[in-house]
Amino acid sequence: MDKLLRLDETIFDLVGRHPEVIEIMVELGFRDIAKPGMLQTAGRFMTLSKGMKLKKIELETVRLAFEQQGFKIIE
Repeated sequence: MDKLLRLDETIFDLVGRHPEVIEIMVELGFRDIAKPGMLQTAGRFMTLSKGMKLKKIELETVRLAFEQQGFKIIE
């Protein structure tokens, strides 16, 4: 079964279900999420979709990175 990620789900919830998401996000350029306390604060309202817009990262880049790790992104 695929590991499913929704673009509108909070990073906090994504990491709660799939802790390996942090490593993938850091590799994509979301380095702040690895800082102490960021997941518990900003991660509670930040979504993957919002983060992509903020960091100017294309959906296809994110999709490929997650698919390589066995995830499927649901828009």
